[in-house]
Amino acid sequence: MKGIIKKFSGEIIDKLDEGAIKIMKSSSSIAIRLSFGIIFIWFGILKPLHLSPAEDLLKATVVWLPFGSPEIWLIIIGWWEVVIGICFLFKKTTRLAIILLLTQMVGTFMPLVFLPVVTFQSNNILLSTLEGQYIIKNLLIISAALVLGGEINRQKSRR
Repeated sequence: MKGIIKKFSGEIIDKLDEGAIKIMKSSSSIAIRLSFGIIFIWFGILKPLHLSPAEDLLKATVVWLPFGSPEIWLIIIGWWEVVIGICFLFKKTTRLAIILLLTQMVGTFMPLVFLPVVTFQSNNILLSTLEGQYIIKNLLIISAALVLGGEINRQKSRR
């Protein structure tokens, strides 16, 4: 009797699992694209409006650039992020969005190198500050973009 119950409950769990996987497969790409769109448009538009909590960090990061003022870079980067977000909202421009995102991410890691006093506690790379955590979490954004890019290729090859 125990064996029958165990087998029956195992089959139910397997069916539920298969259903959940099917839902996740069908909704994951759109969920990532919409999430990226919202985040990049929202956080990006705050920069040219001078409302971003990351403004001081961004300006301190780009101050060494040989051209353009930190204020100009703040506006350029903000609009760049808005464009990334808009591109993610449309399936046909997702690949462009990923390229723009990966390019933008290079700049987001610069404070870890150029401003370690701001991004790490006592210059210890194992002890990030809140700013450091804000930057390091971008590894997850890069990973999600790579997964999304791989899914786009898979969808094209199925046609």
